[in-house]
Formats: sequence, C-alpha cells, structure tokens
Amino acid sequence: MNLLYANDKKGEHPKSWYAATATQMAPFPKLKGSETADVCVIGGGFTGLSTALHLAERGYSVTLIEAQRIGWGASGRNGGQVGSGQRADQNELEKIVGLDDAKRLWDLAEQSKALVKSLAKTHNIECALRPGVAHVEWQAKNVPALHAYTEHLEKNYGYTQIENLDCAATYKLLGTEVYHGGSLDMGAAHIHPLNFALGLARAATKAGVQIYEQSEVTRTIEGDPSTVVTAHGKVTANYLVLACNGYLGGLHKPTAARVMPINNFIVATEPLGQNGAEALIKRDVAIADSKFVVNYFRRSADHRLLFGGGENYSYKFPRDIRALVRKSMLQVYPQLKDVKLDYAWGGTLAITINRLPYFERIRPNLFTAAGYSGHGVALATFAGKIIATAIIGQSEDFDIMSRIPTHRFPGGRAMRTPALKLAMMWYAMRDRLGL
Repeated sequence: MNLLYANDKKGEHPKSWYAATATQMAPFPKLKGSETADVCVIGGGFTGLSTALHLAERGYSVTLIEAQRIGWGASGRNGGQVGSGQRADQNELEKIVGLDDAKRLWDLAEQSKALVKSLAKTHNIECALRPGVAHVEWQAKNVPALHAYTEHLEKNYGYTQIENLDCAATYKLLGTEVYHGGSLDMGAAHIHPLNFALGLARAATKAGVQIYEQSEVTRTIEGDPSTVVTAHGKVTANYLVLACNGYLGGLHKPTAARVMPINNFIVATEPLGQNGAEALIKRDVAIADSKFVVNYFRRSADHRLLFGGGENYSYKFPRDIRALVRKSMLQVYPQLKDVKLDYAWGGTLAITINRLPYFERIRPNLFTAAGYSGHGVALATFAGKIIATAIIGQSEDFDIMSRIPTHRFPGGRAMRTPALKLAMMWYAMRDRLGL
C-alpha cells in the first residue's frame, strides 16, 4: 500500500485545523515533459523547501517535486513545536557521541531554532510564532531528574532559558493535577506549521525555484547527472536530494531501511472562548508530557485546545481519530468530556531506532535527511540549509549530523512493523503501570 494515498484524498490537504486556517496559495502545476536543473529536490516539506530556498538564494537552478501538495505530509500536520536540542537529551548524546560532539550538536540545534525564527521574519511568514514549550512529568519520581537536566544545560551548555516548575507551578500553568512538575523553555517556540511550509514555498518561488505538485516520483536513475522520473515527466539534475521522510516508500531502499513511518493524531476542540482556553493553559505556550507516546497540546489563536496523542503503526489511520485522542485528552482535562471536537486528523512521521535523525551523503551528488522522530520542525528546516551548504561545498555541519549513529531496523520490511508494535505495546504498558 502506498502511504501517499492510504488515508487522504489525492491532491488535498487533510481536513485539519491547520488547513482550515492556512493562508492558502494556488496549486502548483504537475510536472509534464523533460527539464534540467542544477538540483532536483523530492519532497515539499520543511527539508525540501529549505534546501530549495537556500540553494536558489545562492544562484542554483532548483526543481522541487511534491507527490501531493506543499506541506501535505508531516510538515503541515504536526504539533508545531520548535524544540531545543536533539530528540535525545544531551546526557544521552554525551554517551553516544562524546561530550565534544554532543556540544556541537546542541549548538546546531540552537541554530535550527534561530533559523526558523529568522526565515519567518525575513520572508514575512505569518505562522503564529510564539515563544515557550513546557515539558511536564507524568510521574513524581522523575521530576528531580528533569530539574537536574535543566541545571546540567545551564552549567555545561550555558543555556539559561529554562525555568523549573514545581508541582504547584505546573498546576498554575495547566490547571490539571495529573502532572507533578516540569520545566518551561522560553527559548523554544511553537508555530502554525502549514503556514510556515506555505511561506517557505512562496519564498522559494520568489527566489526562482520551480515547484511541481501532484507529481509522484516513480523512480530515480542515479548517476552524474541523475534523473528523476514521474508519470508524465522527468528532471535531469547534477544533484539529487531525497526529502521524503515517512513517505519515501521504496524509492530508495537503503534509506527506507533506517527510517520507519508511524502515525500520530491531533484534535482541535470547538472554540472555548479566551477565558475557557486560558483556564486550561494560562500562558500561550506549548506543552509536551513525559509519556512514551507523548501527549502534546496548546491553545490556538481562536481559543481552541489543539491536543495531540495516540499513535498507530499500520498504513491506515484508525476509523475514529476523535475517540482515540479524546481518551488521552480527558486524562489530562476531564472537564472537556462534553466539548465538541471540530477537527481530527492524522499524519505520518518517520522515526529511527534511537530517535536520532538520519543524515547521509549517499553518493557524491545524492543527499538525504529523515527520521526526525517528532522533533522535525526546527531540525528538518535546518537540514535543508546544511544540505544546501554541503552541495555548495561547505559540508562541516552536514558531516557532524551524518556522524550520528543510526541503524537499520531489524527484520526487513516484513518484520519490522510487528516488532515495533510489540515494543510500543510494552512501553505503553509501562506508562499505564507507572514504571
């Protein structure tokens, strides 16, 4: 089954709150006929758009091909959090890559956040950029470790934008008793992700990028140059960038073996009014909790609660996304049991075994970045920039990211999804039992 068409109407964004409130743009044409470019980018999400924009601004001719619509995949459906650091915390990275590279990876992640903010400002992208992401603890026994991590970042990384929250402060912020403490990172941020993607597309076209939508790539012919083939056209380019993330499918099997698509889900309540929304989240910040299958939520500009929670690992979304996410939402806010859910949608992201992103220069003229594991708003945007600079000839930052160890999922395509389901069931049970 092709994930591109498994759950959504062809050529349409999902019926999400993001799509309903986006500053829409006219569709781009389908690729028809043959053309050439310096660089061909496959994928119209944050990675692909950022790659194309940064190369075009340096004078490269760039063609970007998207199978559906710009921002149609994870980039236009996610929780919108522009988080600090990598997906793994710095303590874990220090064990994996050593202190020096861990510090460099932290610096690159800081540049990632700054890039999102800079692009939004430079290109006048109206994406509701707001500061603040709180991480809150489901289990009281883990609060001291979370607070110690804040101190570790300040002492060893010079990061001073996080404040620790005790149980009372967490309750004051969120109005729920299910969390026992947390931390508030005002250096992180949250955005309207689809508007950010569409804004990048506008900036890219203004810089000269040729964008094609509804043009699924059926195969690539790797060489020097390489050729990208769709149903009705082809592009020959000196460089090729695979920016497909969870929708790569069988287009490049060695890359697909290192990333796995999974599905995550979000609902948007009916408007609660300003007082109602602020009774749930006092400050206009985004929230992520400590469950293995993370709950993440925030207020919207029109005073709704946007709440993400629940995953599945098959190609198809569940029949009733509302029921799935409502269960998690009511664990946090039981007072919302009679509130209508106006929107419910799912999206496919890509994870790696260790939840760290996969960057690789597969051939001298073939690049990929994927597997952001739910931490991709900033990192995917930054990936595009450093892929572009590597193509230009300055590959230091890309090389650092590519040194992060990633591994193939065991069992091949036939067994890795059942194995993942078993692992996720185990961690979900640990959440329920408080282990």
